[in-house]
Amino acid sequence: MTSSVEIAGIAVVVVTHESATSIDDCLMRLRTAHGVDEIRVVDNASTDDTMEIVQRHALHDARLRFIANPDNPGFAVGCNQGARDTRGSLLAFVNPDLMVEADTLSRLRAHARHAAGEVLLGVDLVDESGVRDAAARRRDPLFAAMLRSPGAASRLAVPVDDGQVLQPVDIVSGALMLMPRALFDRIDGFDEGYRLHAEDMDLCRRARAAGAKIAVANDIRVLHIRGVSSRARPMFVEWHKHRGLWRYFRKFEAARCGVVTRTGVFGAIWLHFGAVAARILLRRR
Repeated sequence: MTSSVEIAGIAVVVVTHESATSIDDCLMRLRTAHGVDEIRVVDNASTDDTMEIVQRHALHDARLRFIANPDNPGFAVGCNQGARDTRGSLLAFVNPDLMVEADTLSRLRAHARHAAGEVLLGVDLVDESGVRDAAARRRDPLFAAMLRSPGAASRLAVPVDDGQVLQPVDIVSGALMLMPRALFDRIDGFDEGYRLHAEDMDLCRRARAAGAKIAVANDIRVLHIRGVSSRARPMFVEWHKHRGLWRYFRKFEAARCGVVTRTGVFGAIWLHFGAVAARILLRRR
């Protein structure tokens, strides 16, 4: 998964697709962020001005290099490509609509260095209105329980505990993840069977199984402008989101469930997709 010679420092991987509205600000902030030794942008066949913006930044900063995929193989593939093309001992996966501060990554690195054992860290995400993102702190989904109690079991958000600087959780948001390269390599990186969504849940679960701690740094707040890439193709995004949920269930839970439960989960996931797709089509009228 990695280059042959590892160096100290933070390697940042950004996967883009139709990200022209946010990538300029994202890269400018990453270029001025403390502790960043490498920046890799992996573009998944953008048709807007994303690559023109990325190339302009690359001309002015030798740390920034890019990979331009001729098609869109998915977020997980792009993350793994970027990780392979870097050598930093710490990997930071950053969404193109995430706006780090100058000290965001260096403070995360400090937390990682002072933690007992390996950690995969996320941050306190907020939107443009300052509202905290519930996806920053989640528990593992239990799909069988969702069938029995759709309301309560479907709520995955974990309450914020500001009394803990590093709050242990099952899952952090893939909008910003920092982890040791050694851990990333040991668990074989992102599962490339996911195209969009659920790959962060999968990575966190496998990292925990490998002995790492998953935690949110509650003292580091970062702006996340959600859905920049998703707005261009909402039906495509929703299809792969639901496909990812089914893959996650099959991988981690299905073996413990009977055929009735497995059928019920399959039906619930795809009925939900049908309802979401209908809303998207109605909005287009």
